Amino acid sequence: MKRTVLGLAMFLAAAVAFAQNDLQPLAVVKLNKSETITLRNLKTRVEMYQKQNGISSFTVEQKKDILAAIIDEKLVVQAAQKAGMSITDSQVNQYFLQSVSQQVGQQVTEAQFADIVKQQTGMSLDDFMKQQVGMNVADYKAFLKNQLLAQQYVLSQKQNEIRNVAPTDEEIRSFYELNKASFVWNDMMKLFLVIVPKDGKNNAAAKSKGDSLLSDLKAKKLTYDSIKANMANDTSYQGGDLIVSKTAQHAQQLGISYQELMELFSRDVGYISNLNETADNFQFYAVREKYGVKLLGLSDVVQPDTTFTVYKYIEQFLTQQMQSKFLIAAVQDITKALDTPQNVDRKKTGDALDKLLNW
Repeated sequence: MKRTVLGLAMFLAAAVAFAQNDLQPLAVVKLNKSETITLRNLKTRVEMYQKQNGISSFTVEQKKDILAAIIDEKLVVQAAQKAGMSITDSQVNQYFLQSVSQQVGQQVTEAQFADIVKQQTGMSLDDFMKQQVGMNVADYKAFLKNQLLAQQYVLSQKQNEIRNVAPTDEEIRSFYELNKASFVWNDMMKLFLVIVPKDGKNNAAAKSKGDSLLSDLKAKKLTYDSIKANMANDTSYQGGDLIVSKTAQHAQQLGISYQELMELFSRDVGYISNLNETADNFQFYAVREKYGVKLLGLSDVVQPDTTFTVYKYIEQFLTQQMQSKFLIAAVQDITKALDTPQNVDRKKTGDALDKLLNW
C-alpha cells in the first residue's frame, strides 16, 4: 500500500512539475498592456499550425519563428488597441461564417454548419475545430479577432501604398497565356428553383402552395419574373435562378444524387419538373438555359448571366496576390519598428530557449 501511495505521489509531483514547466514565460509584450507568452501558448500555436499544414513536428528553429510571429501579432494588436481600433464579435462571426460557407458551397449559419459536421463526421463542432485547427470554436474566434485587428492596423498604416498595388496589362495577359487551359466553362445550366419550406405543423399547406405555383407556371398564369416579384409580399416561398455545373458538389446542394443531376442535364430548355418533397421543403425547377463546354477568352464572362470577365478575374486575383505579399512586407516593417526592449521583454533566449523548445 505504501509503495502504491508513494508511486501516486511521485506521479502527481511529475504532473505538477510538467504543468509548471508549461507555464514558464517566454516573453512579455508590454506596448499597451502587459501580456505574457508562456510555453503553453507556444505549444498551442505550434499544434494549430501542425494540424493546419499536416506536419507532424517542427524543428527548434521553426518553433522560434512561430514564437516570433506570436510576439509580432501581440505587438500589432496592442498598437491597434492603443490607436483606438477594435473588432466587434459580430464582425468576427461574419468572417467565420463566410469562411465555413465557402467550405460547404452555400451560405450557412453556425448551427447549420454544426449539423453538417455532425452528419458527416459524427463530431461536435468544437471537436471538429480542434481536429482541424487545434482550437475549439471560441478560441478560434478569439484568434480570428486578433488577426482581423492586426490586419486593420496594418492597412491603416499602409493604406496609401496598398492602393497603388496593381498588376499591369502585360502581367494579366501573361498570366492568362500561362493558365489558359484553366479558363474553361464546363457543362452548365441555368435553373429556376422554387422552394416552399415546411413549417413542421401544416405541411399540407406548403404542398398546396407548391402545387399552385407549379400549376400556374405551367399554365403561363405566372412567369419567372412574376414569381420573383411576388416574393416581396408572399414570404411563404423562395424562387430564383441558379447556375448548376455537372459536379457532385452541385448535386449535394440541390439535395439530389449525382445520377439524378446527370438526368437533369439531359432535359431540354423549357422542361419543368414535378413537385418534389424533401425533408425540409417542397420544390420544383425549370430548365431555362444550357451552356456547353467552352474555352474562355479574356473578354468572356467567368459565369453566365454576369458581367465579370476573365480579364477582370485575373486582375482581381493578381491584385490580391500582390497585396498579400505587400502586407507581409508591411507587417515586417511595422513589427520591426515596434519590437524594442521597451515593448518586448524576452525571458528566454539562447541555449535556455533552445532547451525549452526541444520537445
